[in-house]
Amino acid sequence: MTDRDLHLGVALAPAGHHPAAWRLTEDRTRLWNPGTYAAQAKTAAAARLDFIAVDDSFAPPSGLVRETQGTLDAVAISARVAPVAAGIGLLPTVTTTHTEPFHTSKAIATLDYVSSGRAGWEAKVSDTAAEADHFGRKAVAEPEELYAEAEDAVEVVARLWDSWEDDAVIRDLPTGRYIDRGRLHYIDFEGPHFSVKGPSITPRPPQGQPLVAVRADADAALGLAARRADIVRIAPGNPDAAHTRRAAVRRAVADAGRDPDRVAVLADLVVHLADTDAEARKGLEGLDRAAGRPWRPNAALFAGTPEALADLIGRWHRDGAADGFTILPAALPSDLDAFANRTVPILRESAGFRREYPGATLRDTFGLDRPANRYAGTVTR
Repeated sequence: MTDRDLHLGVALAPAGHHPAAWRLTEDRTRLWNPGTYAAQAKTAAAARLDFIAVDDSFAPPSGLVRETQGTLDAVAISARVAPVAAGIGLLPTVTTTHTEPFHTSKAIATLDYVSSGRAGWEAKVSDTAAEADHFGRKAVAEPEELYAEAEDAVEVVARLWDSWEDDAVIRDLPTGRYIDRGRLHYIDFEGPHFSVKGPSITPRPPQGQPLVAVRADADAALGLAARRADIVRIAPGNPDAAHTRRAAVRRAVADAGRDPDRVAVLADLVVHLADTDAEARKGLEGLDRAAGRPWRPNAALFAGTPEALADLIGRWHRDGAADGFTILPAALPSDLDAFANRTVPILRESAGFRREYPGATLRDTFGLDRPANRYAGTVTR
């Protein structure tokens, strides 16, 4: 048996992660109604899941979709659901390739404030010509270059968060000073991709440093994950692949001089649930027919009962294949409801999954201390 905490997050979507899931609802307005995301977030928070992930991308819709579904802004969606989903972490995707880190730092710091310390972000790269064409500023680069740029972006964001000391806002009535300028710092970052002077225009976030997530399926992403990530997402197809990838991530983290036990490696798991295995498989086959061909997600796919899913999750976790999972419901809200209301209660009994949040912040949920400010005590020019 393992004594590692089991971490469980869920990736939200308008209708589900299967490309034909939108066909299950006759109310098309529900797909872009803010109440849709809010309802999913409430369900996830009531189950005491670690976080809700909201994916984002600059890539145009493609693949099995017969109608353009469109993409909403992940940070904005996270801010919308923060007040109605108490306790749960918020993990929007931010693409670093065509986004200024100054804007990212401000957006995630703001999310941390509106959620009272529950924000994180997943750093993602854009690696297609179609995405580059949306902006027209530069051509698509090789993966190594994209991840080097992403690492610089994560570093700039972290420095900007620290550019305000925690007690920089003094609100001194006798002198009329709102800010102590001596507690604001230039970051003076100079690199091949960015040149940022700072300081930020937003006070240091409540967590000090909101958590950073990185998807590390590609070897090119491993360095970024090892040096910068608090959460590493992988998408193995089976337990053996999960073991291998988790071990590679942990070795890379150790080689980077960090403690592997302070970095959670979470496996993506696509789920479609029903009262019997046969019903779940039939439902998935129906979605595939609606899509026009079988769907093969870039992650393990489970179709079965909520009880069997609890057994699978417990087994992978006990065997050290993953520190937890990011659940991708094939169809929403049904798969999330079944997971939250039937799978999670079993995992509380069999795998020790939490009944309440351990603290108020996402760092608390992952057992991470609030970091000291790197600039505190230094002299401002």
